[in-house]
Amino acid sequence: MFEPSDQPRVYALPPGVDFSKALIEGLHQRWPENDPLTPPRTEIYVNTRRSARKLRDLFDAGPAMLLPAIRTLDAFGKDIATKPAIAPLRKRLEIARLVQALIAQSPDLAPHTAAFDLAESLVTLFDEAAGEGVDPADILSLDLTDQSGHWARAQQFLSLVHSYFQTSGPGQDAQLRQATIAQITDWQVQPPQHPVIIAGSTGSRGTTHLMMEAVARLPQGAIVLPGFDFDMPDSAWESLAREGTGEDHPQYRALALMQSLGLTRQDILPWSETPVPAAARNKLLSLALRPAPVTDQWRTDQTPAEEITAACEKVTLLEAQDGRTEAGAIALGMRAALEQGKTIALVSPDRQLTRRVSMALSRWGIEPDDSAGRPLHLSAPGRLLRQIASLFGRQADASDLLAILKHPLVATGAGNRGTHLLHTRDLELMIRAKGMPFPNADDLASFAEKMKTDVAQHWGDWIVSTLSELEDLNEASISTFTEILITRCETFCAGPDGEISGELWENTAGQEARKIMDHLAEVSDAGGTHSAREFGALLLSLLQAGELRSAVTPNSNVMIWGTLEARVQSADIVILGGLNEGIWPGQPAPDPWLNRQMRKDLGLLLPERRTGLAAHDFQQAAGAYEIWLTRSIRDASAETVPSRWLNRLMNLLSGLPDKGGPEALKGMTARGAGWASMLKEWDRALPEVDPAPRPSPRPPVEQRPKQLSVTAIQKLIRDPYAIYAQYILNLRPLRPLQQSADAPLRGTVVHDIMEAFIRKNDLSEDAFIETIDEILPTAAPWPAVQRIWRAKLLRVMPWFLQSEARRQQNATPAEFEENGKITLQNPEFTLICRTDRIDQTDDGRVYIYDYKTGAPPSKDQQKYFDKQLPLTAAMAERGAFKTLGLAQVAEAAYIGLASKPAVVPAPLEEPTTDEIWDQFCELIATWVQPQRGYLSRRAIEGQRFDGDFDHLARFGEWDTTSAPVEEDLQ
Repeated sequence: MFEPSDQPRVYALPPGVDFSKALIEGLHQRWPENDPLTPPRTEIYVNTRRSARKLRDLFDAGPAMLLPAIRTLDAFGKDIATKPAIAPLRKRLEIARLVQALIAQSPDLAPHTAAFDLAESLVTLFDEAAGEGVDPADILSLDLTDQSGHWARAQQFLSLVHSYFQTSGPGQDAQLRQATIAQITDWQVQPPQHPVIIAGSTGSRGTTHLMMEAVARLPQGAIVLPGFDFDMPDSAWESLAREGTGEDHPQYRALALMQSLGLTRQDILPWSETPVPAAARNKLLSLALRPAPVTDQWRTDQTPAEEITAACEKVTLLEAQDGRTEAGAIALGMRAALEQGKTIALVSPDRQLTRRVSMALSRWGIEPDDSAGRPLHLSAPGRLLRQIASLFGRQADASDLLAILKHPLVATGAGNRGTHLLHTRDLELMIRAKGMPFPNADDLASFAEKMKTDVAQHWGDWIVSTLSELEDLNEASISTFTEILITRCETFCAGPDGEISGELWENTAGQEARKIMDHLAEVSDAGGTHSAREFGALLLSLLQAGELRSAVTPNSNVMIWGTLEARVQSADIVILGGLNEGIWPGQPAPDPWLNRQMRKDLGLLLPERRTGLAAHDFQQAAGAYEIWLTRSIRDASAETVPSRWLNRLMNLLSGLPDKGGPEALKGMTARGAGWASMLKEWDRALPEVDPAPRPSPRPPVEQRPKQLSVTAIQKLIRDPYAIYAQYILNLRPLRPLQQSADAPLRGTVVHDIMEAFIRKNDLSEDAFIETIDEILPTAAPWPAVQRIWRAKLLRVMPWFLQSEARRQQNATPAEFEENGKITLQNPEFTLICRTDRIDQTDDGRVYIYDYKTGAPPSKDQQKYFDKQLPLTAAMAERGAFKTLGLAQVAEAAYIGLASKPAVVPAPLEEPTTDEIWDQFCELIATWVQPQRGYLSRRAIEGQRFDGDFDHLARFGEWDTTSAPVEEDLQ
């Protein structure tokens, strides 16, 4: 197949060429036409399984022939006998167990909860060392002056893991390297005479580099490099070869292979004569990405203006305002390309961007061929496993419980899903109505009693039994955690009457999740005892490693590739997405053990090498016939920085005014802005409509409320529309699912404490503290909140006890939470109230008090808006309270218990209670007039918070300066 040669054979293909097609074309050119047995004797090694499938598909397309052996690089040397490697998960668990024991002996080394994370990073380090041919003993023998003691602590962990590997045998990376060395040794004695080709790899890892060196020297061996820059001049290659100047350059790995084989740039030959899709752009990118020491070539390079124009005419530069706009514009472009019959591929390391694009394409029914699939931990089985595991060692709150009960896999085992969802809805309404932050067995029993059915009782017992004992599972063995997790998930999915696991393990996602859980159960004996939090982190990492393929056949013309898959594939249009620093290239992963200099001294991978590989992927993908370069100007938190390669290209074009560079850049940007503008137009699914007017409905008089409380009168004055929504439309805002320690709850709790304390008739500090400690634990089931609220009450305790003593000298507490009621005859209307506390003197006078945990209303607020206490006093004087009769009100006051406690009396002299009552009667009389509308936000005091019914009134489409629109209702 190859002519005899004294030097290693290294071929290459330039950026942009469809690598797989060009590889096959070169093979057909070299295989003898009169020897049909040469192809099946040929061995081809590629870097990914997807690349292997791509080659097989192209061969299957014809012509008919005997096919070569296509393998991935991890199959190299597999015929060499080796000891079976330990399963990676078992190895991780065993090392975590050793790390945990070391931390137990020396707690100052690391937190106890860091065992799994430390084990993972140690395994990664030693596997990398094995792959790069670095003796772990060299790591331990590093002599560093470390006054902080970090290296001394690190050596304890490293020695521990080194001892483990010495006794347990080599890992998979080490075995691959051993097999590679054994294969190379065999070849030195008896080299194969059939063709052996490694195609599509850059040799970035030490073991792969060894393979490529050996194969290139075989009698019929060859290397085919992807994305080789044939346009880079010798001066740039020489600059790149100088020590320490360019491992982050896209061509550095090719240079490293050339140097190890003793080759020069001229020794690298084109593999095939396949035309380059964008030759002018390849030259421009080669110039833009030159090593830093020779960037003066930007000005001295004699690139004609026509080539600059030709290089940029098929380039679209999209700088979107945010990630959503970037994804939407990309999806729009992909749809347009599909309609034109073109193939289009999105290449990006940003999985968030690719998922957004997939979602945007789904609205047109387009399913892209995504090389990464969907993450397993976001699938239905993955979410349920994580939700149940999150309950280990802690009490389930309302949102946890309902999230599990509403999960699409729960109660799918016995045809009772509908009844289950009905009970779940009713339970949610009860939780919201009663504000249950942590529903327990008693709450579920109360629910079943309210439903008054055996089915509901059985359903509640099923939930209680399934969740039982999870709260107490703080520490356990990995096997125990795994067994309980699988059992409880299956029980939930089976339902109250089911005997199987429902749909939990069905379909592709369930099958993949079952494999992971079975494998975890198989090796869990190596895990030892860990906390629930550690087990949750382990489960998440295992599920994140799983990938799912869509059951829907994807569209073969719309593709999403990772950067590795894009090396050996091409499309009519290639979109390079997420071109921001930190994404492409990504941030280097933190190394808790070795710094950069230590890695360099040992010969391990440097951050620059990963950057160089990312740069090579960028250059390779950017060589397609037509490309998009996209980025978002802002992410979720701040402005972003353009990728260094995009920045270089833009700076280069901006600095070539005499060659049309700025004009070319402007054209690229204009094309991208056009797609962003088109997206805005597309997003306008409905024609523009006029904003809603400010409502002021006028319902019939007979439908208007005939009864209100004194607290609702303020709402009637300030926001009549809220009265209309609540009392005429009979709407009630649902309480939040997860009851929080908000101001209303604190007010209720403080009211209960004050009432209980006053009823004890003991004004001592001990009695006050005892009352707090009796009520707080059950009324506020949050330990942190209990401490905070207790501290606030203790802070105002001295003031309250002193002022309370004075109050009780004036009168004796007589009534608590007393209801009052008085009815008007014309118009017919009932006013009701409920007082916190009423004190009464020996001569029959009364004092009315209301507790406030916030700031009490001022005198003017009570005079014009907040009529609660003045109206209550007026009602008391008119016999609204049966136990008091016609009482004489001596005082009505707010007892403020905020950070600055104070007693704020209600103004009962100006206006007097008689005047207050007359004003109230006049107010009610106006609301029985048909022309009076319930205006929204009539006199809102502040704009800080939305009202319960502002969304119904469409507030925001109008403001308080808008004229109301009166509307008569029937």
